[in-house]
Amino acid sequence: MSTGTQGITENDIANFLANTPGFFERHAELLGSVQLTSPHGQRAVSLQERQMEMLRDKIKGLEGKIIEMIRNGQDNLALADKLHRWTRAIMLVRDAAQVPAVLVTELKHQFMIPQAGLRLWGVAAAHAGQPFAQAVGDDVKSFASSLGAPYCGVNAGFEAAQWLSDPSTVMSLALIPLRRAADAPAFGLLVLGSPDPTRYSADMGTDFLGRVGEIASAGLSQLLE
Repeated sequence: MSTGTQGITENDIANFLANTPGFFERHAELLGSVQLTSPHGQRAVSLQERQMEMLRDKIKGLEGKIIEMIRNGQDNLALADKLHRWTRAIMLVRDAAQVPAVLVTELKHQFMIPQAGLRLWGVAAAHAGQPFAQAVGDDVKSFASSLGAPYCGVNAGFEAAQWLSDPSTVMSLALIPLRRAADAPAFGLLVLGSPDPTRYSADMGTDFLGRVGEIASAGLSQLLE
């Protein structure tokens, strides 16, 4: 049954053209006469020109993605360099008792962290009088051991915030548990603080901070009993 002119739809035409690849070869003059509206104004353009505009837009979009990839790659490389310098500084410390101070100082310097501090528990008797071995409440110890990943968020009156040099100015915190193994209880807590409430937010990724915790734990474990 043939379809009347009134019953032909745009889909019918589209399907016909898609299934009849030789149509425009036999009617090449149609391609030159097709006029479309340019997305860059209300002027009419030919089909070929419209295709070129679409191609230029696509290329521009790809260029933007490439630039973003390059920028991300450069940022990642810079971050890796900072992590390398920080790790190297820790490894070069000869006196184990000086590791906590160097670790914190270099961490602040390399990553531009306004305030940082740490506490360890279960340290060897030879280090019991050091500032990093000051008494820590049982609640802090339990909280640190309960963290499967670093905590990032607002400073909601955490006891650990008091370990920082100026806790009253700290609006956001990162609390990084220190442990000998992934399934071991924590033997310490590394605290990073910032006056910027968005520096450490609850929705930020913690993979990098987790790596920081692993390196710090490795360097500090020599101070334990």
